[in-house]
Amino acid sequence: MEVSPLIQEMFEAGMHLGYSRTRRHPSTVPFIFANKSRGDVVDLEKTAELLEAAMETVRAFAAQGGTILFVGTKPESRNIVRAAAERIAMPFVENRWVGGTLTNFGEIRKRVNRLVDLQDRKEKNQLVFKTKKERLMLEREIIKLEKNFGGLVGLAKLPAAIIVIDSLHEDIAVKEARTLNIPIIALANTDANIDLIQHPVVGNDSSVKSIGFFTKKMTQAFEQGKA
Repeated sequence: MEVSPLIQEMFEAGMHLGYSRTRRHPSTVPFIFANKSRGDVVDLEKTAELLEAAMETVRAFAAQGGTILFVGTKPESRNIVRAAAERIAMPFVENRWVGGTLTNFGEIRKRVNRLVDLQDRKEKNQLVFKTKKERLMLEREIIKLEKNFGGLVGLAKLPAAIIVIDSLHEDIAVKEARTLNIPIIALANTDANIDLIQHPVVGNDSSVKSIGFFTKKMTQAFEQGKA
């Protein structure tokens, strides 16, 4: 039986590698092909269908001019998420999800505006310090704001959707998005409750290669929608 190029690509990326049976969430059972060496094997044919549906959703949001927020704070995903988001000029969260990023967006936006103001004044050499201590405090504030909110500078309003790496790990982001009825597209392994996700893609959410594959498909879909 001939394997489709997409499934072959997913296999090479290790998308089929699930967690152990003891960590399995019941919602992912229909997407498990087998259990080998105490680890679940994801049915890539079904994942391919989920991936194509997720890509179509991203295309639609892009075509409508919607903003999509990328979220991935695990060490394995940080650099990949940032690179993917920057490639298509979308906002991202890579270090830590600050509670209220969506549900208290007005206050979060004030912190982002503070960061933008300080960065602008710094670039123009307009920051005035009365003491060395004041200078040090402002420099520390800029570093902290950049770490927590640097990826949100381009997020002027609530996103049309969020793309999440590991919905279980990013449970607070998922909860906030659900509260506000913001669609969620997520790469989720066999330990996640995919019933909480409108557009889940069941697969390995822990390896750099798998995460890279997923984000590449998401950015490609976005670019296709914009074309």
